[in-house]
Amino acid sequence: MITPLEIQNKEFKKSLRGYKESEVDEFLDHIIIDYENLYKENIELKDKIVLLNDQINKYENLEKTLNNTLVFAQSTAEEVAQNAQKKAELIIEEAQSKATRIVKNAEDEIIKIQREYEQGKKQLQIFKTRFKTLLEAQLETIDRESENLVEETESV
Repeated sequence: MITPLEIQNKEFKKSLRGYKESEVDEFLDHIIIDYENLYKENIELKDKIVLLNDQINKYENLEKTLNNTLVFAQSTAEEVAQNAQKKAELIIEEAQSKATRIVKNAEDEIIKIQREYEQGKKQLQIFKTRFKTLLEAQLETIDRESENLVEETESV
């Protein structure tokens, strides 16, 4: 690209029927000013493009990082939810198992108490029978003794 300084330093050959030198110089001065402004603006715009490209790269990297973070957060949330579900299932299983053991123990205790009750009833029945037999035997003994006494007293 041609620079404003090259335009300013450009010398043209003179010819007999050439253009008026002062007009050409004046026109070239205007071109130099406009070209210099365009040249500076072009450099500034190139710098802005570089800056904007850097910012775009930063934002693209930030976007990638945010996407990765979002994916990681989603997978972590899913993992936490799955772990919570598994833990809940384990707690439910343990509770059901414990409830089953409690019910089984209660049933066993009921059976044990019923057996003890039946055993107690049998022992009471045996006691009543033995006691009745003992009382009857004692009554017979008393009746015999009293008959013996009455006979002894009558014989005397």
